[in-house]
Amino acid sequence: MASRVLIVYAHQSSGSFSAAAKDAAVEVLKSQGCTVEVSDLYDMKFKATATAEDITGELKNPEHFRYAEETKLAWEEGRLCADLTEEQRKVKEADLIIFQFPMYWFSVPAILKGWFDRVLTLGFAYTQEKRYSQGIFENKKAMLSFTTGSQETMFSPNGINGDMNVTLWPLQNGILHYCGFQVLAPQIFWAPAEAPPESRSSMLEAWRVRMQGLLKEEPLSFTPMCCFDSEKGFQLKPEAVQKHANRDFGLTVGIHLGKPLPPNNQMKAGVNGCHGSNGSCI
Repeated sequence: MASRVLIVYAHQSSGSFSAAAKDAAVEVLKSQGCTVEVSDLYDMKFKATATAEDITGELKNPEHFRYAEETKLAWEEGRLCADLTEEQRKVKEADLIIFQFPMYWFSVPAILKGWFDRVLTLGFAYTQEKRYSQGIFENKKAMLSFTTGSQETMFSPNGINGDMNVTLWPLQNGILHYCGFQVLAPQIFWAPAEAPPESRSSMLEAWRVRMQGLLKEEPLSFTPMCCFDSEKGFQLKPEAVQKHANRDFGLTVGIHLGKPLPPNNQMKAGVNGCHGSNGSCI
């Protein structure tokens, strides 16, 4: 069966580099027999704010509105508003989700953050029992594809912006991996606005080439849930710490054990020797 791909696209202009990257992905994926849907958030006028308007019918506790709890109940009872129901359908049907956007303030545009806030509701996308390597979407893949305004050197460990791996950790671990996704290495288009036309063409061609084998790529490494003790505040188990004691680098960007950060842990698969997100304890 051909794979189903959802592209969540967040750019205002059809003449942008982000639009060209989105169009290239649609073209190449369809040529491989994939079914591709695009959520063009600006064109859809997608609402970015998570409010009580996302729920139809009565609230459980209108005096103290709590978004997660109210949307969980509404999801269970089929009372989420129409745009959320439609986006959740797309997520449920997709084998791979590509988020295409320009990096804003070291993160995603507000409209895409709103998509994360509103679509990935409690119950549908995660629960306290089902998250990280045991997450609801453990059989799905997701990835970030984005442009930067800064040169690659500025996002290096010695650069003024700091290590891009650190910048990506909240997005890739705190959102995608948290919901169980197998996270593919990001596609980063470094400062295309400053690049000459031939360089932009080369960036797009590299993206097209990557698309040919994207669905078979190995995901990034994250420390699996079995390495943490739930009875002790989800701290890393002593045996996991001991196994890693003699290694030069920490486990991941966010769980580094006071050691140097593992190089490219959030940018390339398999670079630090950790087991995958669904693997055994390290």
